[in-house]
Amino acid sequence: MILLVALILALAWYFLCWLSLLWSGARRAVDRLSPYTRWLHAWILSAPATFTYVTVFTAFTLVQRTTPPRLIDLLTRVNSTSLSRLRHAPLAVLADSALWVANRGSGLTLYVLLFVTVIAWAERRYGPPRMILICVSGHVLGTLLTALVELHAIESGRAPHRLAHTTDVGVSYMMVAGVVAAVLLMRGWWLVIGITMLAVGVVWPVISNHTIWALGHLLATLCGLLVAALCLLLGGVRPPRDLRPCLRGPAGADGVTTG
Repeated sequence: MILLVALILALAWYFLCWLSLLWSGARRAVDRLSPYTRWLHAWILSAPATFTYVTVFTAFTLVQRTTPPRLIDLLTRVNSTSLSRLRHAPLAVLADSALWVANRGSGLTLYVLLFVTVIAWAERRYGPPRMILICVSGHVLGTLLTALVELHAIESGRAPHRLAHTTDVGVSYMMVAGVVAAVLLMRGWWLVIGITMLAVGVVWPVISNHTIWALGHLLATLCGLLVAALCLLLGGVRPPRDLRPCLRGPAGADGVTTG
């Protein structure tokens, strides 16, 4: 749904820009809306890693939703971070699994909203290299720690052997690592809201569901928190570019406010 809305808005904007060449009313509308489109353009450019990743996993989700379910089940099983696959090709599995949204793309809207708002805001403060490191660490370390817990549970007889072949893909480990990095920078009521979100979305499922996947999200969150804290300790916070002039200044030749 969010992709359809974004596409409609983008097409409507470009149609309005074309119409402004022919009609003064459309030209006035473009002049009024241009500051907001410049701000949106600058926001996207200020978090390139986040928006690139959103584009990638959204494209894979579109493939999921337009492909026969049986084929998608096969693809997700092949790209799963299950114990059986991690033993044979760990690097390839870790890379492939980060591109797929779990449950055939379910929850894509929530993922996109969190990435383009909370995690994009965090990237502006950490910078793209450190943000990539935080999110990748959450995914890789969270996955490996979860795999160790699975292995121990199977070998000790507390979990069935079929758990080694379960399907576990998705961008969620990257997401929770990025969100906790953002919460680490929050202050005041935003900090309270951020901690509450993590408690409800990450901690509570571990208490209520007792599933290996809920534990994996918690481990990915803790890994992201640790790496983000180290990044802040070693490099501090990067002052973000002020985007407010985009809302009031004239647009330059490249569509970004000048001056």
